[in-house]
Amino acid sequence: MNMIEEAARTADGLALFLDMDGTLIDFAATPDAVQVPADLVPALEGAARRLDGALALLSGRSIAELDRLTAPLALPASGLHGGEIRAGFGGPVEVVAHAGLPARLRPDLADLLATFPAAMVEDKGLSVAVHYRRAPELRAELGNALLRYVTGGEATGVELRAGELVYELKPAGFDKGRSLRHFMGRAPFAGRRPVFVSDHPIDQAGFDAADALGGFGISVGRQMPGVACSLPNPTAVRAWLRRLGGDAWRVA
Repeated sequence: MNMIEEAARTADGLALFLDMDGTLIDFAATPDAVQVPADLVPALEGAARRLDGALALLSGRSIAELDRLTAPLALPASGLHGGEIRAGFGGPVEVVAHAGLPARLRPDLADLLATFPAAMVEDKGLSVAVHYRRAPELRAELGNALLRYVTGGEATGVELRAGELVYELKPAGFDKGRSLRHFMGRAPFAGRRPVFVSDHPIDQAGFDAADALGGFGISVGRQMPGVACSLPNPTAVRAWLRRLGGDAWRVA
């Protein structure tokens, strides 16, 4: 029996950390256009109950956005790649990225992106995402332009991250690995074996943290170097969560 099925069968002593887009739900043309599958909330609720609450979402979305997608659940969560954290179910949101982004970044970014009209800006407050899903051919040119801006001395303390058809500019100094460690230092996560599930190499810090704390990672949609297990798509992740939660029914 492989590690994924063993985890679903026993669930004993596990702490589960889940990315959202590309991991629990499929991507869409824009972040607002994603479809929430009918089985998402029951799968999360059942798994959280089985794990005695040791389940958290770690996402590039804000926690408010995560709550919208998983309503009526308000799960423990880290939003904006670790820039904000909610330690418990329905509790207050703590802002971790106190420095924020430079005041000039947004107008500078507007000027820079005037030459990339197909790119779409998503302002998340603590970070800014530049999506190029409508024009994937922009990957190299857009990425190089953003990298020149970040390394040119005008965006001190800003980190550029490359995601799935998106570049994100955020304050440096926090990531999903740091968030995972934060949760693992408190109940009900403390003393458990962390399992981190994500679809993209941008989240390598989360995989590394889970491994360093005696757990393992599950990559979604691809086999990532150094990650022990994989699942083919978000549908398979939700089916695995249902098995973990004790729900035997299957997607037709």
